[in-house]
Amino acid sequence: MTGIGACARVFLAAALVLASTTGHAQSYPSKQITLIIPFAPGGSNDLVGRAIGKKLAEVWSQPVVVENRGGGGTVIGTAAVAAAPPDGYMLLLVSPTFTINPAVRKTMPFDTVKDFTPVAFIARAPLLVTTSTKLPVKSTKELFALARSKPGQITYASAGLGSINQISTEQIAFSAGVKFMHVPYKGGGPALNDLVGGHVDIYVSSIPQALQLVRSGQIRTLAVTSPKRSSVLPDIPTLEESGASGANLGTWWGIVGPAGMPQNIVNALNAEIGKMLASPELGTFLTNEGAESETMTPQQFGDMMRLETERWTKVAREAKISID
Repeated sequence: MTGIGACARVFLAAALVLASTTGHAQSYPSKQITLIIPFAPGGSNDLVGRAIGKKLAEVWSQPVVVENRGGGGTVIGTAAVAAAPPDGYMLLLVSPTFTINPAVRKTMPFDTVKDFTPVAFIARAPLLVTTSTKLPVKSTKELFALARSKPGQITYASAGLGSINQISTEQIAFSAGVKFMHVPYKGGGPALNDLVGGHVDIYVSSIPQALQLVRSGQIRTLAVTSPKRSSVLPDIPTLEESGASGANLGTWWGIVGPAGMPQNIVNALNAEIGKMLASPELGTFLTNEGAESETMTPQQFGDMMRLETERWTKVAREAKISID
């Protein structure tokens, strides 16, 4: 009788856990969700985050508040989510900066692997290798040849130390076997202004940021950094086509939450965001951003971010990039 009673208690406990888990999944979300964007308003991160927040609110009939918490190179907003309860009601929009920071910062108030739960990948987009029209090159082959003849004299702009622009340009330089000189700016806007003015030679930019300047002929585009050409600029060759092998680069967006989120909530968010990405509305929006939607399991997304961090750590070490 004692053995039977013990078994009954085990089965009852398991049933209660299952019922609790199922109920939790069915009741989520039951209140407002906050999506933190660790950047100032404006720009691709803000636009993508707000598009996802809007669709989640529509689908789940619960308010999704999108909150910009910029500052500290995204560290401030990211730290807030790391410290939040892991109940799925505070989420974080992440992009390459999330994987670059561990590579270029010696100290951070969180661990990007241990303190976060990967939830859903959203999309990726190539970058553009753009130059001043005053630079006498019309292809990346000509750019690299010029850089070899003037080692360290061709200048490149970035949106700041440790930015995607800087680390991507250094990766391109390594792939091509050339050396550029870094000129950091306080944001992409000032960097592009000086590129237009011919005060700096190169800027590796997101597509939306540079597109109008490219189309108006104020700057020149030599290549896109993706494995295939962009539908937004189909006449622009890829770096691979231009002879820079191993320089598959780009920006991307995804959603993470605090460490310890229940798997059923993670799965629910992942599935819902995956459905959204197939919608014509979101598809058109992402295409206009020069991006393509892509779905991943939470584990695949986590693996991708770890591999990116390893890659950027190698580039940062070779280029001696350090913020601290």
